[in-house]
Amino acid sequence: MNNSINGEPHRPGRIEVICGSMFSGKTEELIRRLRRAKFARQKVEIFKPAIDVRYSEEDVVSHDQNHIPSTPLDSSASILLLSSDIDVVGIDEAQFFDMGLVDVCNELANRGVRVIIAGLDMDFKGIPFGPMPALCAIADDVTKVHAICVKCGNLAYVSHRLVDNDRRVLLGETQEYEPLCRECYQKVIEAEKANK
Repeated sequence: MNNSINGEPHRPGRIEVICGSMFSGKTEELIRRLRRAKFARQKVEIFKPAIDVRYSEEDVVSHDQNHIPSTPLDSSASILLLSSDIDVVGIDEAQFFDMGLVDVCNELANRGVRVIIAGLDMDFKGIPFGPMPALCAIADDVTKVHAICVKCGNLAYVSHRLVDNDRRVLLGETQEYEPLCRECYQKVIEAEKANK
């Protein structure tokens, strides 16, 4: 924290987005940044969508089972109510929040809060997901992380859904999704179309 010209504390707000496919380490990176902020004695608050209960109803948990306490919410507007006097706000699985999250993050950053967001940039069809594209556009920093394609070993591009279900939101793990590079994804989609 720096001091402004008149000597009052000044916190430079910013928005950091961590995006990529499933199994790329987004939540792991979010937890790492939040733990560093706590180590620096900053006031940290972490939020996640209430629908994400895969590993825990309350904690943010990575695929590697690293976890950090969080507050599950149904609406992005609640983040503003619960973030007064906070230095750093972490948000996991941002793609599941409503579009109001974009304004919430902007308001927090404008107040001097460091906002760190993790989420899927695309759904299982390769379509930009929820508020993530707009969050990437307004972010001060975007980190795109990659899983490894399970077919060829190249960097993954998308989370391919393995189960026959067209719902956009379907919570799952390795039984439901696999990371694929662009080329392998196209081959799989063509094969699926041929088999229908």
